[in-house]
Amino acid sequence: MDPIEKANSLIEALPYLQAFRGKTFLIKMGGSAMEDPELVAKVMRDIVFLEVAGINPIVVHGGGKAISAAMEAAGLEAKFVGGFRVTTDEAIDIVARVLSEEINPGLVRMIRDFGGKAVGIPGNDVFLGEKIKGTDTDGSKVDIGRVGEVVGCHMEYMDAAHKAGIVPIISPLAAELATGKPLNINADLAAAALAKELRVAKLVYLSDVPGLLSDPKDPSTLIKSVTRKEADALIADGTISGGMIPKIRSAVDALNAGVRKVHFVDGRLPHALLLEIFTDGGVGTEVVR
Repeated sequence: MDPIEKANSLIEALPYLQAFRGKTFLIKMGGSAMEDPELVAKVMRDIVFLEVAGINPIVVHGGGKAISAAMEAAGLEAKFVGGFRVTTDEAIDIVARVLSEEINPGLVRMIRDFGGKAVGIPGNDVFLGEKIKGTDTDGSKVDIGRVGEVVGCHMEYMDAAHKAGIVPIISPLAAELATGKPLNINADLAAAALAKELRVAKLVYLSDVPGLLSDPKDPSTLIKSVTRKEADALIADGTISGGMIPKIRSAVDALNAGVRKVHFVDGRLPHALLLEIFTDGGVGTEVVR
């Protein structure tokens, strides 16, 4: 790219920088995009860019593969029911350690290495939860252990980080309402719950899929933008299926609660976050009201 092209890229970003200054973006990081340290570092640098540009980013991260590896090392089998990890009393200790003591501090260090400000916050200091049951392939409800859903949020740490201009990095755990003990929370649903609480300007899901595809096997069939009504129709006709259904439903739920826009972006693409937010064409799928 020559200097003129670089300048044109900055000019293209200008109206977006003006529109989003002072706004809050919630970024959920997950999928295999979190397994490549170079890609993760690029995302963290992009988040520092948002911070410097006057935007207030918040990160909720997953860690499924790292948790499965740690469980295997401890002699525990990773089991899933209806997309939820079965989390025994023994497994929740591993889940909490990997999320809040390994992945979370690593992300904080990356932000700081790029000159940004960040603080790691265990999710059970933010989210309040209640246990849920899983649904097996027969449609029956089954016990899946210490797995929960978010029923409320503590905002003290979030507010303090916001006032100090620090990026909160939050793990997907919750404190059980009845006991205070940790619960394992699906990171997509945790991110959506916090986005609803804050009514953020943007909720961005960074994962290992390009976005919504008309043909799941063909990345060139990317759907650039859908409304809530269109998203429901795509679920009904089977275009959206499998693991994308709860993601889209959580996106629609967030929009209904006041979130302005939801994006699904392929985190394996370098600088996908900036390309989606600050260019006219974007690179993923936006879900709008």
